[in-house]
Amino acid sequence: MSESIRLSVGEGTLEGTNSAYVLPERGVVIDPGPPSASAWTALRDGITDAGLALEGIDHVIVTHWHIDHAGLACRLAERADASLHVHRNDAPLVGSYATARDERLRRDRRTLARWGLPTSIRADVIDRDTPSPLPDSFPVARREDGDVVAGVEFVHTPGHTSGHVSLKTDADVFLGDLLLPTYTPNVGGSDTRLRDPLGQYLSSVTRLESTRECGNPGHGTEMCIPDASDGVRRHHRERAEAAFRAISSAESAASTPWEVAKRLFGEMTGVHAKFGAGEAAAHLQRLTAVGIVERLDGETVRYRPVADSYPADVPLTPSFRSA
Repeated sequence: MSESIRLSVGEGTLEGTNSAYVLPERGVVIDPGPPSASAWTALRDGITDAGLALEGIDHVIVTHWHIDHAGLACRLAERADASLHVHRNDAPLVGSYATARDERLRRDRRTLARWGLPTSIRADVIDRDTPSPLPDSFPVARREDGDVVAGVEFVHTPGHTSGHVSLKTDADVFLGDLLLPTYTPNVGGSDTRLRDPLGQYLSSVTRLESTRECGNPGHGTEMCIPDASDGVRRHHRERAEAAFRAISSAESAASTPWEVAKRLFGEMTGVHAKFGAGEAAAHLQRLTAVGIVERLDGETVRYRPVADSYPADVPLTPSFRSA
């Protein structure tokens, strides 16, 4: 059995309260949470309340590299003399933080320019992306899809990030940010490494859907997986159609992801600009893959419709592929 620990991320964050999980009989902690003093205190108290001493922790597992999930992972693993496990695609962003962060910022700058964000907004996004209090490097076990650690199976569910995993035991499923009870996870801006983030995300949802009726999300409490899966598919069908309409009704022949994002979401700054443009880009990339939108490559990428109208039953979800 597992015990959940509620961890406050802090004011002004997009995600709200995090949920860490303790599996005391296995000596496992999942997603220890954000790197704040209050979260550390709540985490330690929660682990103790679950009947597990810090010294009894053998494994710390992180579902993905985002700081609200991984921020205390190195600290907890060091304090408990435990192993830290992350999918191989996300492992550098936790275990080689200093180098991987520099690479990520360079990649984000290039991607934001390619999406068409103005120079001033790109600079604002990068300036607000402040360093997290993680060690420059830390030993991390790089995991693959299907690996099992202390009876916990790694299921690669990319889309929100490249190395996002869900975790299965004989009794539970831990969803990370694959599915959430009150909103849909960002796809596109949350990890700029993915070439087809929406396609991978929807494939991941389909893959996980048949595993359990209920799951434990990275934010909030236990939720119904089939209902949430239907909800995100419906949301992305509507968003994809809105993106198609945005380029179809534009005065210019082709639109950048940033121009589409502004039509969908209005004016944006900071991380909202990155997430909004990324979401628009993800939908335009998926519409290109199914053949109703054409991508025009250049220094800035643009998209134009090749269908006269949005077809019914556009197959947004490809068959699953782990990458």
